[in-house]
Amino acid sequence: MTQPQPQSAPPDFGASPISYGVPLVQAAVEYSIDAWQRGVLFADVLRERGNQYQAHLLDDTPNVLDFAAELIVDGRTLARPVNYGLVRIIAPDDLKPARDAASARDPGRLRPFVVFDPRAGHGPGIGGFKRESEIGAALRAGHTCYFVGFLPDPVPGQTVEDVMRAEATFLEKVIELHPDSPGKPAVIGNCQAGWQVLMTAAMRPELFGPIIVAGAPVSYWAGWRGKNPMRYSGGLLGGSWLTALTGDLGAGRFDGAWLVQNFENMNPANTLWHKQYNLYANVDSEAQRYLGFEKYWGGHVFLNAAEMQYIVDNLFVGNRLVQGEIVTSDGIRLDLRNIRSPIVVFCSYGDNITPPPQALGWITDLYRDDADVFAHDQTIVYATHDSIGHLGIFVSSSTGRKEHHEFVSNIDLIDLLPSGVYEAQMGRKAATTLHAELVEGEHVLAVTRRSVDDVRAIVQPDPASDRRFATAAYVSNLNLDLYRSFVQPWLHACTTPWSAGLASRFHPLRVPYESWSDRNPLASSVAHLADSVKQERKSVAADNPFWQMQTLMSNAIEASLDYYRDMRDAAVEQTFETIYGAPWLQALAGLPAAGSNEEATVSQPDAAQEPDAAIVAEHQRLRAAMTTGGLIEASVRALLFVRRTHGEADERRFNLARALLGTLSDRGILAFKTVVREQAALLRFDSDAAIEALPGMLKGVPSAQVRSAAHHLEQLSATLVLDEQERTDLDRVLAIFKTAEKAKTMQRSEVRQKVE
Repeated sequence: MTQPQPQSAPPDFGASPISYGVPLVQAAVEYSIDAWQRGVLFADVLRERGNQYQAHLLDDTPNVLDFAAELIVDGRTLARPVNYGLVRIIAPDDLKPARDAASARDPGRLRPFVVFDPRAGHGPGIGGFKRESEIGAALRAGHTCYFVGFLPDPVPGQTVEDVMRAEATFLEKVIELHPDSPGKPAVIGNCQAGWQVLMTAAMRPELFGPIIVAGAPVSYWAGWRGKNPMRYSGGLLGGSWLTALTGDLGAGRFDGAWLVQNFENMNPANTLWHKQYNLYANVDSEAQRYLGFEKYWGGHVFLNAAEMQYIVDNLFVGNRLVQGEIVTSDGIRLDLRNIRSPIVVFCSYGDNITPPPQALGWITDLYRDDADVFAHDQTIVYATHDSIGHLGIFVSSSTGRKEHHEFVSNIDLIDLLPSGVYEAQMGRKAATTLHAELVEGEHVLAVTRRSVDDVRAIVQPDPASDRRFATAAYVSNLNLDLYRSFVQPWLHACTTPWSAGLASRFHPLRVPYESWSDRNPLASSVAHLADSVKQERKSVAADNPFWQMQTLMSNAIEASLDYYRDMRDAAVEQTFETIYGAPWLQALAGLPAAGSNEEATVSQPDAAQEPDAAIVAEHQRLRAAMTTGGLIEASVRALLFVRRTHGEADERRFNLARALLGTLSDRGILAFKTVVREQAALLRFDSDAAIEALPGMLKGVPSAQVRSAAHHLEQLSATLVLDEQERTDLDRVLAIFKTAEKAKTMQRSEVRQKVE
């Protein structure tokens, strides 16, 4: 919190009562004037917030983007219309690549980025809220950037599946507009848009390049005991019947303000006190930041009741996405293991809305071990932040400059990674960093091989907790059926669009915005008074005892509300566990007894069990492919062999590898994705046989090309800290390359002698 600047020396509380009292009275007067002035300015900022809210409602396409855009596809014109749209972001001059890099960063020859915004109660634009953001990072790196947003009101009858098909149409259009792109579009899905993007990718995997999901809750049952109480809400409310009730009271529309209310309830200290107090205490410096955020936070949107019901039943309560149980209307099973693109998961330990277990739990839900990941040819990269909150993942300038910049700048590196689980880490670029000229920006992205067990250590799966949530899902379905049978018909008969609109206007979150703006008769007086105060503003000194008392009182109020939150959350968790942990209720839900053999057989989705015939066929194919290929395949195989135990790469090594591959072929860097994956699979299958096959692969290659490849392998290894085994492996493959070079040279010499 910004403190007022000292304006006078501390009062001298001497022995004399008079000398003690005079400074105290003076401090009280100064504080009273300051407090009154801050109160007026605080009320005026809230008036501006109300005006901003009213203007936002009147906008045809309300959003908080900090970028100009042009409409490419209007989702309302599609065969199955939706309130979504695809726009192209117009790059401002300050975010265009430097002139000397223009040719190297021709947007037409770089893959485009598509940012999908979450429809979770707020309006669109969070991915481009600031210059330093996901959109800003993509533009700064020279990529053409598209944005998928939505209008406040849904198209009547639209469904989640309709939105998925619209997203697929948007990507088809982007692919059509970029015929020279080296790869499919890179996609960023924020929060709720993350799981929806993954569902679309499971339905149409051929449309996607690398997928970045930021703060996306995919595994809704996951969480750490004692830390993530929001996941219990559905069970304690009796399930999704309340969602149906809210949609019926809204005459078929679900008010997104209720979703925002859930976020607000998580942190009562911030909602009820700190947010407003921080503005009041620092009104001279906080006004613009507060208004900028409130424009997004107060821009509530609507969903169709059927959309929200689908989301709650299948995801929030049902958790059916990670179990592969969702099937589209045309029979496509949405299995996340069908996604062929690399998936980058960005989450934070400071995020209490989407904690790491909910962002990463789907990995341990779907994959038993690393062999399972390899069998599905899936690449998963995760990155965790130590402290940033949920909204900070999208709107923090520091995140935009660091994590999002690194993901965007190194998207080709991510796309080339062989199948497996990796962790991405960003370290600062030091002046002593080897090959620092190969690093963009102030940080170095390093990608390190991890395992499913490493993810499991973060997620900490709890089978007993999963049983309780499965029981809650059963109770939810039961209560929903009862509601639809006995209550819903009466509400349909009584509710009208007028009553729904009235209820929306009187929602507790909307009342402060609606009631205090220039429409209020008293607002003009406050505005005139605020203008006078700004001219006569007198800030109190930081050492004023009454200011210090105010700060202490504020801290005490926040601490009390935090204590209430902790007690409430503990009670919520205990109540949920007691109710849904009851053996009789679990038996009623049809769950096998805890610890039984029957329960042990239901740990993974059926599709995770690979047929033996398919495994045998894959092994036969790998054996046949062991000796196929030429210099490119041999070079990639040698490089992967040296680092097969550590599996670590960073952008310096990637850029050197790009130079190596450029000397071997005129194909683009992403044309090697299949080569890299194939060679990695061969090394996993039989590394010794793969290396023994290298001489045969190099047999027909000209000696000059073999020599060049060996040189680049040595140069690339210079950026690595090799242990003794890796150095031995490097010497082994270099000896093979040099032997092949000598053999080719001798063969050429013999031919020359015969000719002479």
